[in-house]
Amino acid sequence: MPWKETCTMDERLQFIAECLTKEEPMSALCEAYGISRKTGYKWLARHQADPAGGLSDRSRAPHSCGWRLDEAIAARVVALRRRRPHWGPRKLLAILAREDPEVAWPAASTVGELLRREGLSAPRRRRRSALTRQAPFLDVAGANDVWCADFKGWFRTADGRRCDPLTISDAHSRYLLECRIVAPTREGVRPRFERAFRSFGLPLAIRTDNGPPFASTGAGGLSRLSVEWVKLGIKLEPIEPGEPQQNGRHERMHRTLKEDTADPPATSPQQQQARFDRFRRRYNHERPHQALDQQPPAQHYTPSPRPYPKQIAEPWYDPDHAVRRVRPTGEIKWGGEFVFIGEALAGEPVGITETESGDWIVRFASIDLGLIERRTKKLRRFTAPRPGRREAPEKPPKL
Repeated sequence: MPWKETCTMDERLQFIAECLTKEEPMSALCEAYGISRKTGYKWLARHQADPAGGLSDRSRAPHSCGWRLDEAIAARVVALRRRRPHWGPRKLLAILAREDPEVAWPAASTVGELLRREGLSAPRRRRRSALTRQAPFLDVAGANDVWCADFKGWFRTADGRRCDPLTISDAHSRYLLECRIVAPTREGVRPRFERAFRSFGLPLAIRTDNGPPFASTGAGGLSRLSVEWVKLGIKLEPIEPGEPQQNGRHERMHRTLKEDTADPPATSPQQQQARFDRFRRRYNHERPHQALDQQPPAQHYTPSPRPYPKQIAEPWYDPDHAVRRVRPTGEIKWGGEFVFIGEALAGEPVGITETESGDWIVRFASIDLGLIERRTKKLRRFTAPRPGRREAPEKPPKL
């Protein structure tokens, strides 16, 4: 004889029928049907209130839609999004709340859903998260602790001319100090940094990539440009090769810069620069930033108390250091031999002091450049210092 199949409604009707006979206590009936006493009493109460339809499943939808946006509020959100197509829900709400603080603005998730329904947002591309690594650089506690600098990837304007935007930002406040189309050379970059130093003062450190004009493969990783920064007392923070996320705040700004100004590019470099100038003003004074409690960077940035000096002093060395000036060829004369140090240091004084092993360590300011070996009279260069990396085999010996 086949098993008798029953549906959910049959089970509920049979349960109610046995409840009404009152032959078994409620706890025993509920145990027999595999339900809790709370559920048993619920179905009994619904049957008593509505014998005809009380046992049918009811809609689980809420009786009221509390998140439904007022049409006027939705229209204002959509209008602002159309004017600022790359701003997310939090930034849109920050601006709207600033303009009209008396309005009960909806949650960011509600605004995000509205933008999706209106076709004003695209799904974000999923990225694999990077592994956590120890913070290798100075702790950024205030404005001008660290400036970040880089060239945003070059592109061509509609007339076919190349644009290389140099960008400089303050790591703490995200304030965009400079965004200028210049040649990616020392001659192109140096005047823009000098202008920033005169306008905003000197930072404690500058974080860049490890390529020219910011760095080189020479001794200490120094370039002619970074030599000038060292003489100003600025610490160099070159990121590791192939690790742009170590300058992540600056790279994130580059993405916003491209979306707002170069997608598509302007018709000429002059018009492109005008776009950069407008972006810089808006980015610094209008655009809310999530890490700044939805306030613009200008509310968190103040110029550095370290002014740009009228005259740049040469490095000072302890009395136990012999001082040699690097020749235009990048060499010094030591122990009767010409020793190549690096062309980036041409004209600069380096300090040399003897180690316990009888070799000589060569320094420029506080940067150890390498070791002149006693036997070969040649310089064994140290790799460029990168904070947070494991110590390289070639470390300065004890003095």
